[in-house]
Amino acid sequence: MKHDIRLGTRFFFATSLMPCPYLAGRVERRVVTELAGRDVIGFHDMLSVAGFRRSHDIAYIPACPDCDACRPARVVCDAFEPSRTQRRIWRANSDLWTQVLPPVASPEQYALFARYQGVRHTAGDMARMDYGDYQALVEDTPVDTELAEFREPGGALVAACLVDRLGDGLSAVYSFFEPTSDRRSLGTHVILWLIERARAIGRPYVYLGFWIADCTKMSYKAQFRPFEVHTAEGWRLFEPEE
Repeated sequence: MKHDIRLGTRFFFATSLMPCPYLAGRVERRVVTELAGRDVIGFHDMLSVAGFRRSHDIAYIPACPDCDACRPARVVCDAFEPSRTQRRIWRANSDLWTQVLPPVASPEQYALFARYQGVRHTAGDMARMDYGDYQALVEDTPVDTELAEFREPGGALVAACLVDRLGDGLSAVYSFFEPTSDRRSLGTHVILWLIERARAIGRPYVYLGFWIADCTKMSYKAQFRPFEVHTAEGWRLFEPEE
């Protein structure tokens, strides 16, 4: 990476071009900055509102040449009304119990994470992560972060979500779940739980990372409406094409 911009005491860098992990034949560039300093939580909040995402102790946003397919996305929690399918999924998972913990990795979590990567994302870089890499993903955070675990009545861990608490919402940093439990639709359930938790603690938004309309792995996020995307003019309500 090379130095790009300085804003006050904060430095922002532009990465080199790399193959896009989401859209074949395209390249990716990111603007990144370190999350550090005395007001790191306030800085993180400000960047999240501007569309940045966190990974470990950095925040980043796409800045790709000739492509703006990646749009930061968030759910407007107070106005959210689940669809019939989402209500069915919520009921189907009513037997799960959820525990909100500090961001500390465990071998049990990693085993679930590895199974998830091995089925859902075999070609991705995260499929090659060892336990130390997973531990860094969970524990290397300079901000207010928690880890939600979802367990079946017998105690089996079936889903987990790493969550940052922001001034105006919750940010889903990364979630993973039992890939063989298709009937539970655990990915959807985790987002529904995040929306309910945000409401309970008085936060108006759930940030879901980047949404890409033409990428199946990302397009599902638009099912949680009202749904806003970040544009050059700020956050705007997503209006699906008829």
